[in-house]
Amino acid sequence: MNQSTLKIHDFPEDERPRERLLSYGAASLSNHELIAILLRTGTKEESVLQLSNRILQHFDGLKLLQDATVDEMTSIKGVGMAKAVQIAAAIEMGRRISKLHLHERYTIRSPEDGANFIMEEMRLLSQEHFICLYLNTKNQILHKQTIFIGSLNSSIVHPREVFKEAFRRSAASIICAHNHPSGDPAPSREDIEVTKRLKECGHIIGIEVLDHLIIGDRKYVSLKEKGYM
Repeated sequence: MNQSTLKIHDFPEDERPRERLLSYGAASLSNHELIAILLRTGTKEESVLQLSNRILQHFDGLKLLQDATVDEMTSIKGVGMAKAVQIAAAIEMGRRISKLHLHERYTIRSPEDGANFIMEEMRLLSQEHFICLYLNTKNQILHKQTIFIGSLNSSIVHPREVFKEAFRRSAASIICAHNHPSGDPAPSREDIEVTKRLKECGHIIGIEVLDHLIIGDRKYVSLKEKGYM
């Protein structure tokens, strides 16, 4: 093979990600094969598959790549502005698609429903995010609000901020949730204390805190199911 830029169609058919996608579906492709399709071409020194694999290694997989800036991507040898923009656009498209259900009246009937609603958005966040889901009398989600970003403690999670939005939305109940960037959703002492404090405040105000979900990497813990509320 000459030293011109290596493209996907230069590979044997069984190594071409586009052909594999058409034959077996996008879900059958690895992460670096999907990125290779976006990149289309490699460089004189390496194939598009090798380049896409190196991009993933640079960002330690999709976890950091999802938040990478165009400048960070173009700092990688072989990734120009056009390639970086294509990756950034694809990531943003996926992010928007994952949020489409937020505009529907999603009904929560179980802790699993609540976890499924926020899992993909929260499981790979690099910082802790504390959010609240505000529900109507039918347990349909009226609104989702990020209350704060940072390590969870009772001084930061002030009931005033949690219930202020509930009054604005005329919510009947609330489900709280936060993520553990470690991927392990096991509750800490602070998690339990914050939960009990919010539960007590909700009881006084008349807006029930139904649950507090802790989101890990494809795992969750319901403090209600664990008997902490």
